[in-house]
Amino acid sequence: MERKRTECAALPPGWKKEEVIRKSGLSAGKSDVYYYSPSGKKFRSKPQLSRYLGNSVDLACFDFRTGKMMPGKLQKNKQRLRHDALSISKGGKMDLNTTLPIRQTASIFKQPITKVTTHPGNKVKTDLQRATEQPRQLFWERRLKGLRSSDVTEEVLRTMDLPKGLQSVGPDSSDDILLSAIASALHMSSSPITGQMSVAAEKNPAIWLNTSQPLCRAFTVTDEHIREQELKVHQARRSLEEALMADGLARTTVNQG
Repeated sequence: MERKRTECAALPPGWKKEEVIRKSGLSAGKSDVYYYSPSGKKFRSKPQLSRYLGNSVDLACFDFRTGKMMPGKLQKNKQRLRHDALSISKGGKMDLNTTLPIRQTASIFKQPITKVTTHPGNKVKTDLQRATEQPRQLFWERRLKGLRSSDVTEEVLRTMDLPKGLQSVGPDSSDDILLSAIASALHMSSSPITGQMSVAAEKNPAIWLNTSQPLCRAFTVTDEHIREQELKVHQARRSLEEALMADGLARTTVNQG
């Protein structure tokens, strides 16, 4: 990677801007921008800069990529916010949809279907539940692979450890995809989560997979599992209580001093 570090005139004296140009891979030619304080602290985003500088520098019209103040950009943002607020005041609704990224498959029948009853003895059976549900893309959970949550400092959070009883089913199975599948099932369905009850789903999941259940083998939640989780919750609450008490005591000591 090629690195170019220059002084940033838009920020206080001593601040430097670094542009890192990628040399290989699919993103070759693209660049990443970072900023360094006079003490050498590295900043990867504009929100980090804003929290660090506080009210000492107005970064409202600061362009993070170019390192320059862009008053025109601020004006455009104000116009967009004004337009959004006006739309909501006129009866528009904010998009609060939490639907997961599932591709809905369109019907393959573009023309009317004619029912042929050449053989009177034949009967057409209709599954009412499947008739009302739209088909979903198989193994759509894989689209969530590689996504990671981060905190306010943009540090990636550690992945949750799943119980040993939860085992993946399907191609490219991993703990990350399994966690996403279980969380999605809890979010989208009110029915119990039992996993794939059919043994055939492990041999050929593309045919025997139950799409209403996450991509994991069948499991059972016992009373022992529930007691273990209750103990973990109790310990977490106890630790939080102790931390809050210690923080309150520290604040009281500082105020008295």
